[in-house]
Amino acid sequence: MVNLTINGTKVSVKEGTTILDAAKSIGETIPTLCYLKEINEIGACRVCVVEVEGTERCVTACNNFVEEGMVVYTNSRKVRTTRKTNVKLILSQHDYKCGTCVRSGNCTLQSLANELNISEMPYDSILEKDNWDMTFPLIRNAQKCIKCMRCVQICDNIQEMHIWDVVNTGSRTTVNVRGNQNIRETACTLCGQCVVNCPVGALRERDDVGMVLDAVEDDEVITVVQVAPAVRTAWGESFGLSKEFATARRLVGGLRKIGFDYIFDTTFAADMTIMEEGSEFLERLPEIKESGLPMFTSCCPGWVKFIKSQYPDMTDRLSSAKSPQQMFGAITKSYYAQKLGVDPEKIFCVSIMPCLAKKDEYTWDGAKDVDAVLTTREVERLFKAFFIKTDELEEDEFDNPLGESTGAGVIFGATGGVMEAALRTAVETLTGEELKNVEFQEVRGTEGIKEATYNVAGMDINVAVASGLGNARKLLDKVKSGEANYHFIEIMGCPGGCVNGGGQPQVRGSVRNFTDVRAIRAKALYDNDAAKPIRKSHENPAIQQLYKEYFGEPGSHKAHEVLHTTYVKRVINK
Repeated sequence: MVNLTINGTKVSVKEGTTILDAAKSIGETIPTLCYLKEINEIGACRVCVVEVEGTERCVTACNNFVEEGMVVYTNSRKVRTTRKTNVKLILSQHDYKCGTCVRSGNCTLQSLANELNISEMPYDSILEKDNWDMTFPLIRNAQKCIKCMRCVQICDNIQEMHIWDVVNTGSRTTVNVRGNQNIRETACTLCGQCVVNCPVGALRERDDVGMVLDAVEDDEVITVVQVAPAVRTAWGESFGLSKEFATARRLVGGLRKIGFDYIFDTTFAADMTIMEEGSEFLERLPEIKESGLPMFTSCCPGWVKFIKSQYPDMTDRLSSAKSPQQMFGAITKSYYAQKLGVDPEKIFCVSIMPCLAKKDEYTWDGAKDVDAVLTTREVERLFKAFFIKTDELEEDEFDNPLGESTGAGVIFGATGGVMEAALRTAVETLTGEELKNVEFQEVRGTEGIKEATYNVAGMDINVAVASGLGNARKLLDKVKSGEANYHFIEIMGCPGGCVNGGGQPQVRGSVRNFTDVRAIRAKALYDNDAAKPIRKSHENPAIQQLYKEYFGEPGSHKAHEVLHTTYVKRVINK
């Protein structure tokens, strides 16, 4: 143990502990800006500076380690002056028109400036000129970038995509797409991890709220909205609502006030995905066993973009089943349009998703099954624009028949959830017996890679689950080399799955560094699953009725026409 003194308090911590963590252990707050624990510990912003006796200059607390006998002051006059100067210098290269920024009120830099009582700027602002494709789902505002390097480190070390980098030299040095490429020409998967970890408004999603409102206000248009499983566990965070209060049904109540005609649950389509994907897996199982190559899930568009560009020779291992979002849109504009007795062209289908890649996915096949995608953050802004008092919302029910769902569909939002939902149905199908315990704990949790083997009807089924594209790469390399032999693999582009999607509420580093937000959101989904009266996709009565009335059976010719797709390899200019 190492003994030191922080602000007059004696502290004993393990060797190798940073000054920041040592201060945290006794409840002392040291502000941070660029710091992300175990990801970005470079001290670039110098906001976390502290005074150490015997040291002339203040030192950064995030990447300096404690020493025996060290005496530290976290808020001395010297510290406050240095910290204030450093923040002013950052602001001098930042467009601080906070009133028009999507991060206003939830911006770490804005909060720091207020906390440090910065009311005037002694330095001239020199802002970078920007030339960004504003139609792309991910938007960069160069004039707000503070060069904290979070986006670079996330993309390089966690996702291993290497899209961002420091470019130019001298006074023109900035963070941009590597090699100053056009973002559309890169292998960017739109996972959005750079966005959720940006401490300011330099990175955001393309705002499609206006397009959606135009449709809502058009009397000639029928607006149908679907809500993804992961959205229900996070939508209330920005409003300070508890997980217990911010239910899916209260979200429905808020959306009803906006004026959508029909509000459905994407979880219904998740159950449909299990029916189609599960049927496909069982059909392909003999070939899978013979070839030694697995079938991959296809729910995550970020993952699908990744495999198409990084491992194009393996795209044929993807399930042909569309994602729940796309299945829902296809069902809405076929089966549901028929039930309503309306022209599908009159239906405007909106998705509320935890994901930026979904804003790209709905354009892939050209069918326009989905017309617009809003992130969880855009819904927050939508509610604020309508002055909806979220803490007073009454619960409302999803519309039917496309609003009925099971616990299996709900857990799609957590890493391992798709695999677990598929296993619940596959095991019963293969054995012909009722599955008493529907919880497959081995595929749960936020670990980057999980493996399990289940003996089902005398067969060993090897499965794997990966979340985060860096982990996906590790898993695919093992498959390609023959090091691992799996039958079925689930992959989600975002670490932790959709609960940590690029469109989810942005949580400050000061919280992310010490709290596993992914685990908290995932627990809410598993609790929801446990409370559901039906927890297996194939037992959803609305799904059963849909097959009876329209598709016949899973994997039928009509089901393939409406619910399945094909994949085209992506060619990337390197």
